[in-house]
Amino acid sequence: MKIVAISASQIPSSVANSIQAMKAVHALAQLGHDVTLIVPNHENPSTDWDSLAQLYGLKTRFSLEYIAAPSRRLFFLTAVRRARAFKPDLLYVWPVQSAVLGLLHGFPVIMEVHDLPSGRIGPFWYRYFRDMRGKKRISIITRALHTALDEQFGTFLAPKDVILAPNGVELERFANLPDPKTARRSLNLPEAPTIACTGHLYAGRGVELFLKLAGRMSDVQFLWAGGKPEDVEKWREAAKELPNVNFAGFVPNQQLTLYQAAADVLLMPYSQIIAISGGMGNSSKISSPMKMFEYLATGRAILSSDLPVFHEVLNENNAAFCPPDDSNAWQGALRGLLDNPARRTTLGAQARKDAENYSWTARASRILEGFVAKS
Repeated sequence: MKIVAISASQIPSSVANSIQAMKAVHALAQLGHDVTLIVPNHENPSTDWDSLAQLYGLKTRFSLEYIAAPSRRLFFLTAVRRARAFKPDLLYVWPVQSAVLGLLHGFPVIMEVHDLPSGRIGPFWYRYFRDMRGKKRISIITRALHTALDEQFGTFLAPKDVILAPNGVELERFANLPDPKTARRSLNLPEAPTIACTGHLYAGRGVELFLKLAGRMSDVQFLWAGGKPEDVEKWREAAKELPNVNFAGFVPNQQLTLYQAAADVLLMPYSQIIAISGGMGNSSKISSPMKMFEYLATGRAILSSDLPVFHEVLNENNAAFCPPDDSNAWQGALRGLLDNPARRTTLGAQARKDAENYSWTARASRILEGFVAKS
């Protein structure tokens, strides 16, 4: 099938929406579809496949096209107009504006939904999409988001065209990982019990808690891989009196698995309010963090904030939980896990088994299943 995907994300970039879009499109290509991803042009676009493959952890090639538009709003229209030249069987989009315009042009449309429509016109576009005729389907990352959308906009699609599609993981990248000690040696990390967290350093991601725990547990190494340079420098300065803390900075997705494998325990120390990439908003009730699935595939014990939405994937058999921001509870839980290798092994083994349910390609197959491209 010929698929044109449209994303408003910047490519290349280290932010989550950029990585998620590239992973989702990559999975479509891995299924054998002819895929072109259209994204906005910007100052330093990269079309070098080897560089993109290293940054995003990709293997199967697909086409990437940058579109120049006078404004962000006009990009949505320009991208759909450009898509017409490919005569696609399907438009696979993230922006609701492109979904609406795609339907107006007569294309079957699948739209990924990761958040509630926001701003003054976001709900308007979503209602327009809801009320339009045409072949359409939405994929939604969490049940909590599905419920919130139905409460705000009503149920308007047949159940077969509303697909629950949490984020995923490329399981092959996590096969045959080294044990924690071997991984630490490969990365020239200190040989000591290691607690690791990966991802950005935005507000609500638990960095303050991470440092507080490091200050109380001087015999344990605390490793954080990821973050924008300015955020990494800020937190390195904050941790300068803590010799057991290492903010490694941004790590290309291709290499990230080794940092995760170096951990005895992987942390998801989210707060009650979780900012998105712009530093605003709150995704704590509907979030599906990509690192959660990577953590599962790594096969290490996971210690997570006890947020209801995470229980859509995590449970008492594959993770341990603590109340958000309760440093005493987190310290006790971490010490308990470090002192109990058998429990860590049991949790990690179940996590790795459960990861089998969340491959990116299985996700893509589920989203496409039964959706006839041309009516």
